[in-house]
Amino acid sequence: MAKTADKAAPSPAPHDDMEPKGGLFGFFLMVIGMFMAILDIQVVASSLPQIQAGISASADEITWVQTAYLVAEVVMIPLSGWLARVMSSRWLFAASSAGFTIMSLACAMAWDTSSMLVFRAMQGFLGGAMIPTVFASIYKLLPPEKRIMGTVVTGLTASVAPALGPTLGGYLTDMFSWHWLFLANVGPGILITILVPIIVDFDRPNWRLVYKIDFIGILLVAGFLGALEFVLDEGARNDWFESRMIVGFSILSAVSGILLIWRETSIEHPVIELRTFGNRNFTIGCILSFVLGMCLIGQTYMLPQFLSHVRGYSSLQVGEVMAVTGTVMFIGAPIAGKIGHTVDPRKILLVGFAIVSCGLYLNSHMTTEVGFDQLVLPQATRGFGLVLNLVTITAVALGTLPRHLVNMGSSLFNVFRNMGGAVGLALINTQWDGRYDRHYWWIVEKMSDTNQLFVSQMQNMTRYFAQFPTIGGTAQEAAFRQLTLQIQQQASIMAWNDVFLLLAAIFILIMPLTFLLAKPRAAVSGGH
Repeated sequence: MAKTADKAAPSPAPHDDMEPKGGLFGFFLMVIGMFMAILDIQVVASSLPQIQAGISASADEITWVQTAYLVAEVVMIPLSGWLARVMSSRWLFAASSAGFTIMSLACAMAWDTSSMLVFRAMQGFLGGAMIPTVFASIYKLLPPEKRIMGTVVTGLTASVAPALGPTLGGYLTDMFSWHWLFLANVGPGILITILVPIIVDFDRPNWRLVYKIDFIGILLVAGFLGALEFVLDEGARNDWFESRMIVGFSILSAVSGILLIWRETSIEHPVIELRTFGNRNFTIGCILSFVLGMCLIGQTYMLPQFLSHVRGYSSLQVGEVMAVTGTVMFIGAPIAGKIGHTVDPRKILLVGFAIVSCGLYLNSHMTTEVGFDQLVLPQATRGFGLVLNLVTITAVALGTLPRHLVNMGSSLFNVFRNMGGAVGLALINTQWDGRYDRHYWWIVEKMSDTNQLFVSQMQNMTRYFAQFPTIGGTAQEAAFRQLTLQIQQQASIMAWNDVFLLLAAIFILIMPLTFLLAKPRAAVSGGH
């Protein structure tokens, strides 16, 4: 296969080694665009009831407001590498920003469920190209001494944006209306669309590739990744393979994936250059990025769920807890950069994965009394480990690629991270459901007349509720209902602890992969 891929590989785009223009200011403009694209995945999460009422959607239909965006975005990301070669990175980014902005305005003006879902899908598809283009710009726009900083900024943005989304979305909806979840993108989107093509320029277009476009490859990418994202996102809600729909989409994804590999290794101008995986560090870096994506997306889902449903935290309180990880990552960025210039990246990754695993393990001992003070250490530990890994994995994967493969490599690298997040969420939901049922029935089995603790608690609760004769039913029935709620809460906490422990184990198990990385000629600073 590698031999075929090498033979089929197109020559790099002409004039690709031009002097980059734009510097840090241009880079940060692009990062803002990427931030908006990632933020909009989760910004609707806390406002779905309001959107549902506004567009008269059913409970099943409203979940598609998130799913449509995710599926469309994951299809665009791998295509952006080819599009960057055709249009140039700056014009692709400007077009992506413009499309994202227009569709944001359209979402705010949606009049029913169908229009909202179409606009959300288009918003995700058109905005999806901004994410990998920013990662590629680290190695094509920034000078070598600034690449560690660029990697930290993009990694921090990619991890903070999903965590900030529900909190910011809830605030905008409470203060104004759900329409502002989308209208907030319009002003920054217009500025970015205008300024980026004026300020940034680091590669040239190759419009001749348009005449050799691989339409079949594009359709296969959509079938493979779009169907896979749908299965991972909707599987838990539809009992996985008990659902004919999930089985059908799984078959579509598998068949499309096999045909995609065959197609892209047998034509002269593939839409996805699989020869990029001929670089061992890139391939292993993508696998490590997949696992890191599980933690990045998983932690932004698990802890808010626990804090809001078990501890009853408000959106603002959840945001304060989640901010600890982002703050530590920001403070630890200069340390990660300094270490990255001098230490073997394989050693950094080993330490980083161990630290992340430790942070996850610390979260596996939560109780009903856990609060901000008890969560600071696990969050801070995980944050420092994440920033070490984000910097190093990105540099290892993309920094060793030839310049003309960086755009394609960035696209594939981001696909792995996004799919890691999708697999992580599916794994988390499935494991939580199973562990919750197991713990719930284990506790219930212990509740019998021979259990003195149970008998004593029931008697105390019954005496307490006997003081309130207006309560529906008898005092004993009220006591039993209250005890059932406590059992459900305890089972939920135990299930979350088990999931955190599972993720900690996964990070330990992935550590041996770092030994397969090629020995670096120098410390990682990124880029050839």
